[in-house]
Amino acid sequence: MKRLLCAIIGCFIILSGCSNGKQVSNEKGKEDPEKLQIITTFYPMYYFTKQITGNLANVEILIPNGVEPHDWEPTSKDMINMQEADVFIYNSRYFETWTEKVLDSIDSSNLNVVEASNGIGLMDSNIEEEQHDHDEDSEATKDPHVWLSPVLAQKEVDNIAEVLEKADPKNKEQYEKNADAFKAELTDLDKLYKETIDKAPRKEFVTQHAAFGYLAKQYRLTQIPIGGLSPDVEPTLAKLAELTDMMKEKKIKVVYFEELTSPKVAKTLANETGAKTEVLNPLEGLTKDEQEQGLDYIGVMEKNLEALKVALYNSK
Repeated sequence: MKRLLCAIIGCFIILSGCSNGKQVSNEKGKEDPEKLQIITTFYPMYYFTKQITGNLANVEILIPNGVEPHDWEPTSKDMINMQEADVFIYNSRYFETWTEKVLDSIDSSNLNVVEASNGIGLMDSNIEEEQHDHDEDSEATKDPHVWLSPVLAQKEVDNIAEVLEKADPKNKEQYEKNADAFKAELTDLDKLYKETIDKAPRKEFVTQHAAFGYLAKQYRLTQIPIGGLSPDVEPTLAKLAELTDMMKEKKIKVVYFEELTSPKVAKTLANETGAKTEVLNPLEGLTKDEQEQGLDYIGVMEKNLEALKVALYNSK
């Protein structure tokens, strides 16, 4: 990571000398310099921000949909765009692990920075993670996946809206109105989850990626992860054997995986236990198929609930 940042910073110094205007564009590629220029990191941050701004700002996403974001790193162009923007929005330093180093490497004196999970008490991970190239302090095991709880997502919306209103006070009233309307949708989503899950005879689910801890806590479910917080962490053979025995004992017949990473481990466990596999989307980026269907955060969360019902309503 340090070597990459040095290379990026070198390119940044060269390229910034050639830059004489804002580089951030809206999703149609047509810049409106009169509007607030906003850069978001990945899909939930982009979607939440768009619900607040509507057409009042140019909102850019750094990590393309369909790209697994855990190990994504910014290019020199991305860094220039960040410096040229008015607002930069990310979820958490425990998810976009590169943010603090990059922000220290650019002139961010005029950049309004939003860590959307700020003020949310992040859970410590009780998942045994393998060694990674990320920060090695104990805080690296904090679980950043708060956007998957419709309740905590509302707190993130509040954090984003607060900074946008300060950065663009002439549109403060509209930002407040839009944020309230979106939080009402999230409240309805929360109610749908609660009513559906409260009636379910089963309360545990097995998932390849340990991304659903906040959702599980919100609705009094038990997430049983195969791997870790990062989807590329694979379990040991002993862990797989333990999960196989547990699934057989509890008669769990569904193993969940996500579409942006390989389902190999989930399918192996399913084959060992006679279970089937289903998709549970951590919403780290929409797939091409989801985009073609016109799905958004709310739509995918509703699909996730339908997928969860397959396991939670299978009591045999």
